[in-house]
Amino acid sequence: MIRKIPLHEPKLKGNELRYLGECVKSSWLSSSGKFVRLFEKKIAKYTNSRFAIACLNGTAALQLSLHLAGVRVGDEVIAPTITFIAPINAIKYNGANPIFMDCDEFCNIDSDRTIEFIKSNTYFKNGYTFNKKTKNKIPALVVVHVYGNPVNLENLVPLCKKRNIKIIEDSSESLGSFYTRGKLRGKHTGVVGFLGCLSFNINKIITSGGGGIILTNSKKIALKAQYLADQAKDDPIRFIHNSVGYNFRLTNIHAAIGLAQFENIKKILNKKRRVHLEYLKHFKKNKNIKLMKPPKYSKSNAWLNVIKIENGKKFSLKKLLKKMLSNNIEARPIWKCNHLQKPFVKNETFRITKAVELTKNHLCIPSSFFLKRIEIAKISSLINE
Repeated sequence: MIRKIPLHEPKLKGNELRYLGECVKSSWLSSSGKFVRLFEKKIAKYTNSRFAIACLNGTAALQLSLHLAGVRVGDEVIAPTITFIAPINAIKYNGANPIFMDCDEFCNIDSDRTIEFIKSNTYFKNGYTFNKKTKNKIPALVVVHVYGNPVNLENLVPLCKKRNIKIIEDSSESLGSFYTRGKLRGKHTGVVGFLGCLSFNINKIITSGGGGIILTNSKKIALKAQYLADQAKDDPIRFIHNSVGYNFRLTNIHAAIGLAQFENIKKILNKKRRVHLEYLKHFKKNKNIKLMKPPKYSKSNAWLNVIKIENGKKFSLKKLLKKMLSNNIEARPIWKCNHLQKPFVKNETFRITKAVELTKNHLCIPSSFFLKRIEIAKISSLINE
């Protein structure tokens, strides 16, 4: 029996207390404080995005981004079936319906199959793309950079631009992930599409105890996002609102934590990649276990380490999970396919095969950046048994 090892946890050992103390001392706790502006500025510079708008959380950023992309009641949005539920819920919050796509070996949306769907199952009329089956407009596509691995967007981007389908990047798990090849070389996830969304939830690369950010290179969109996120105040003195807004802005307190965390981003990413390499070393000789590697066209942040059980008939995912939990090691399967979730079983799908298979033989294992070598060795030994 070893100490309980969580799947992923933060470490608050930077300037968090100092910055929080400044917030309390100044009594400036709201969403327009000094640390909100600094946090936005730092994230924008790091991702090479012109603007960053801090939001309450990543889900709020997604909901607002879809609205800014023109998603309205009755529309449809192309989305992956393998993802945390947040982007799918965000589609529904806007009154639209998801069309579910299959995934590739990295658990990301299958770009080739998505391109096939757009070309064969939609038509373009009066500047918009429509679903041949339902005749509903498709104004947006959500892609999720799962586990920190960038989605293959090189061929999707020009097609979506041609078809006026706005790409919303859910980069919640991929802060610190970059493209290293092709036309997207050097770009951070979240700055390739129409809008990008980051999350600073407690289990992400860095945390603000919650929080999210919208990335954009458009000043017009940035101003609109900030306006809508702050209750759409046209005249804050006389309380005049000409649009329906949201209470989506990040507080100064949360931004203070996020800023302190961000100051250690390089150190965190280096240690995350070390953890990944340590796992690779331990699983190298095990023919029944394969550690998911990042796509060759990218440099991933190695947010979560995921193993694949190669011999599913001989080795049960369920038994392995039970064994790990009984040894105080937190692990989890990848998410249940969203097209099989109760609220979405009637939504349209397109040739989904691989996603269902991946949910049966993939397992997420502890990946905190401060995992010790001896802990990685113990986790790996337990799995290798």
